[in-house]
Amino acid sequence: MTTRVPGMPRLRLTPMQPRDPREPHRAATSLELFFDLVFVVAVSTAAVQLHHALAEGHVAEGLLSYGLVFFAIWWAWMNFTWFATSFDTDDWLYRVLTIVQMSGVLVLAAGIPQAFHGEFAIPVVGYVIMRIAMVTQWLRASASAGGARRATRVYAGGIAAVQVYWVAILFVPHGVPFTIAFLVGVALEVAIPLLAERRGQTPWHPHHITERYGLFTLILLGESLLASANAIIEALEEVETLGPLVAIAVLTLVVTAALWWIYFWPPHHRAIGTLGQSIRYGYVHYFVFAAAGAFSAGIEVEIDALTGHSALTGVAASFTVTVPIAVFVLGIWWIAIRRSADRVVNVAVPAGAVLVLLDPVLPIPVTLTALILAVVVVVLVLRPPVEAGDRHPS
Repeated sequence: MTTRVPGMPRLRLTPMQPRDPREPHRAATSLELFFDLVFVVAVSTAAVQLHHALAEGHVAEGLLSYGLVFFAIWWAWMNFTWFATSFDTDDWLYRVLTIVQMSGVLVLAAGIPQAFHGEFAIPVVGYVIMRIAMVTQWLRASASAGGARRATRVYAGGIAAVQVYWVAILFVPHGVPFTIAFLVGVALEVAIPLLAERRGQTPWHPHHITERYGLFTLILLGESLLASANAIIEALEEVETLGPLVAIAVLTLVVTAALWWIYFWPPHHRAIGTLGQSIRYGYVHYFVFAAAGAFSAGIEVEIDALTGHSALTGVAASFTVTVPIAVFVLGIWWIAIRRSADRVVNVAVPAGAVLVLLDPVLPIPVTLTALILAVVVVVLVLRPPVEAGDRHPS
């Protein structure tokens, strides 16, 4: 018979109490970084399917499917990330449940190709796996959440109820009825945090949570570089001259570097001082992340157009690159840059995002976009972030 040592937590579990939002030196854990890796698979698969749809000329269908699938990817990541910033204990049960969620993400990723053809059964199975683990985490947190206890129960109950809804809509006919039912599910999902946080606000660590978003952005930008590089390598034997491919390769690197510079220019932790700001920051990142993922698909469409393998050519092909870039830049300006920028920056950044849409009028893909973003970066270098209320001299 084993005698438990006095003071040792039962089963060696740490009480899941709310984390201190002012905790010093709070950084992403190795488990969080490990968790992000499985999303590389999901994002890559979604981008590949979007590329195929666009290259085949199925623009509306491809964008709709990508939007629905990417919501599932983004929301799964969001759920875990915000829970972790509030209640991460890093004990063995927390780790096991996190790994279970990772397995659900892999199942979701496996079902993405079918989802682009209207079959969502496998992604929903992946969500069931993730949501069982997530509900268990919230119920565990409710035992010692203090003032946030009611919120944790709303999260647990809301997630469980909406998951039942996702299973139910598998029986809705394909086409417009299914799309409407899916959008209703999206509305229910995004409403859960709004309802829960009114019952007892859960804490979040501004530096930790914005670091997590930054790391995921790096993953997405890195995926864009990898996918673009692979597409260029595959096209080497199909072009008569290497000049256009070299130009696309160089310009892709310049654009990706500029997007990185723009994203990390502002101090993001200032953007989530209140609950409303944190909700806006989190939700608008759906468009930022989705745009970053779509950027690689656009570059691949441009290369397909160059080698004669795309139904989209010319202006239409170029828009598959410029639109994601514009959405990415406008999104980051709206949620993070505005509050830390002076008048010059607040004109240059959104104006630059709009001007990149002129790129399709040029015969060399991405050239104008690269030049405009380079100018935006120069402005950011010359006009560093300012404290609230301060402004640079004109």
